[in-house]
Amino acid sequence: MRINKFVAQATGVSRRQADTLISNGQIMINEKPATAGAQVTNADQVTLEGKILKPSRILTIMLNKPVGYVCSREGQGSPTIYDLLPSNYRDLKPVGRLDKDSSGLLLLTNDGDLALKLTHPRYSKEKIYLVELNKPLNKADQVQIAEGIILSDGVSQMQIDMMPKNTVKVTIREGRNRQIRRTFEALNYQVIKLHRQQIGGYRLGSLPAGQFSEV
Repeated sequence: MRINKFVAQATGVSRRQADTLISNGQIMINEKPATAGAQVTNADQVTLEGKILKPSRILTIMLNKPVGYVCSREGQGSPTIYDLLPSNYRDLKPVGRLDKDSSGLLLLTNDGDLALKLTHPRYSKEKIYLVELNKPLNKADQVQIAEGIILSDGVSQMQIDMMPKNTVKVTIREGRNRQIRRTFEALNYQVIKLHRQQIGGYRLGSLPAGQFSEV
């Protein structure tokens, strides 16, 4: 196995990040600095800054995150997504985040390459949400959202599909912090509920709230 793949599997970083660790001299193979492209087997000892690395089984799960849970290991008084998982899944890292007041599809993985492909802007992966507003979204504001809303960190563009009552389906290809909430707030709407249904080719489907499944 190539050393960058080995490091990626053992740490959950992407292969590009693994290459950086190797080039920085942080990876050792049998107590010698690793070189790019080196091959390793189970008989070799690979270390990162003195810590022995062992390749993990590549694992990705879908979690239907309920409202009230935070996407971190330290909840600071709030329950965390790791409280919903058995111990053998608690080394997995979330792919992107959902804020405490949002629910729906959250992917967790130890596959750094997958995480990079699902989150980096250059891959432009669709994310689909159902958003309930405090009032109907009028036609003029629909047009403004399609053209782009200027936020503090740049222009926000979203595809909007109208649903029954005060609900809209939102499709975005970015993932900036609280982007959907801030976009509607800029037009004087309040987001009552925000539920993510899809990330790229991963769909939540009928998975119950608080439950998870391997993919």
